[in-house]
Amino acid sequence: MEKTSPAVLPDSSSTSRDRSPARRVALVGFGTVGRAVAKILCERNDGLLRLTHICNRNFERKKQPWVPSDVIWTEDLHAILKSDADIVVELIGGLSPAEELVRGALNAGMSVVTANKQLIARHGPDLLQLASANGCQLEYGASVAGGVPVLPALRTGLCGDRLHGIAGILNGTCNYILSRLESDRIPFSEALEEAQARGYAEADASEDLDGGDARAKLSILALAGLQVRVSPGDIRARTIRTIDAVDFDYAAELGCTIRQISRADLKDTILFAEVGPSLVPTNSPFGRVQRNLNLVLTSGQYGGDVAFLGAGAGGDPTAVAVVSDLMAVAESFAAGPRARRELQFASPKLSCDFETPWCLRLVVKDQPGIIAGLAAILSAHHLNIDAVLQKPGFEKSALPFVITLEPCRDAQLYPALQKMSALDFVLRPPLSLPILA
Repeated sequence: MEKTSPAVLPDSSSTSRDRSPARRVALVGFGTVGRAVAKILCERNDGLLRLTHICNRNFERKKQPWVPSDVIWTEDLHAILKSDADIVVELIGGLSPAEELVRGALNAGMSVVTANKQLIARHGPDLLQLASANGCQLEYGASVAGGVPVLPALRTGLCGDRLHGIAGILNGTCNYILSRLESDRIPFSEALEEAQARGYAEADASEDLDGGDARAKLSILALAGLQVRVSPGDIRARTIRTIDAVDFDYAAELGCTIRQISRADLKDTILFAEVGPSLVPTNSPFGRVQRNLNLVLTSGQYGGDVAFLGAGAGGDPTAVAVVSDLMAVAESFAAGPRARRELQFASPKLSCDFETPWCLRLVVKDQPGIIAGLAAILSAHHLNIDAVLQKPGFEKSALPFVITLEPCRDAQLYPALQKMSALDFVLRPPLSLPILA
């Protein structure tokens, strides 16, 4: 009897995927990141994504010969919303008109990919709900840590865990400046000028130095990883402008260095969150991060600690994150219409009252009774001294020294700092840095 081969049924999912048309992409914003995104899309040939529109002011001077001739260029955002695009990529930044564009696209049933951290930090929960209500997607993996795929990991790879803590070095500008202070003990102003010359810092670097950028990113990480709403403006941010080279000398004495750390811990109905310079052990993951790299550590009930490290900014790394989001959206089309569901985000009470050991750096006019005066204030606020450090070689008229404290809460410490600042021998407000294990 002649043998016959068994019939092989085609995989329905792969068949539908193969027959799916390339998803039409409208790109809004043709700056450094937008140009890199367009370049990647134009060089792809897998049939998954097709660039159809580019929207930018004064686009005539932006046109590139490598962009296909059938791509439609426009300055009109409304033309994008009325187009046949399946996915809108928002790369104009800021809140307006970016918010109007994103809301308009989602209401029109278009999925959206964005790298806009300010938009997601302030309106992320509402926009995610709007996307779900309209059966489309909002992806924002490039809004935090650029080329480090931490947000997709939080939303998919770690969604089976119950995360309770997120901490990170989220601002490359601050990390570059602090790394330079650490390596060469140069003045803060010199490190800042160097960062600006290298393009790591804007002419007005306030958002970076004073923590505004990092707390917006922390708000997004809390949304994606902890499923909570927190306004970035409600997160306490401490500036790094008060850090001097001498602080790294004292940090080294304690086996530590200094980094701008963003951290959020969810405990029951309270979210402890803040951004600011902190002492971290030199041999810890945070202590080893140099220059303008980003690092995010997550802590989960089941999966333990997970780390993400990489370039946090730059046109190409950010563009990779944007295109990765685009691919995820395009591939989801094969699964059919998305189910509409009500998204739930908790609104916990926000606190910065962490309990940690502290390092206090004071600059004083040397005279008898300094330690006794400071110890009396600390004792009155139930704060225990762990150690006193004083390095030689400084002028008696402006003498820096350090007091480390056993673990205490912010609520205990800050009234004591105010009392110390009022002492006649204290020349400037004490610098207080949490010591993180």
